Amino acid sequence: MKRLSELEYGESGVVREIRASQHELNCLGIRLKKQVKMITRQPIKGPVVVVVDDMEVAMGLDTAEGVVVEVEGHEGS
Repeated sequence: MKRLSELEYGESGVVREIRASQHELNCLGIRLKKQVKMITRQPIKGPVVVVVDDMEVAMGLDTAEGVVVEVEGHEGS
């Protein structure tokens, strides 16, 4: 399990837990059991961009840190 903010470029996973504003994330299309894929993670507290349901979604680093993702295809990491 990783925080959404910790995913590497191109890494995918399934949302397992939401510790941030659920309403804000619902508005972005991020919900439990949704698949997300990291597109961009800007350095120095910049925004995180992920793909959910074929849509690119940008969010602040604080919000991304509140989403816990089960990473796919990375056993033991």
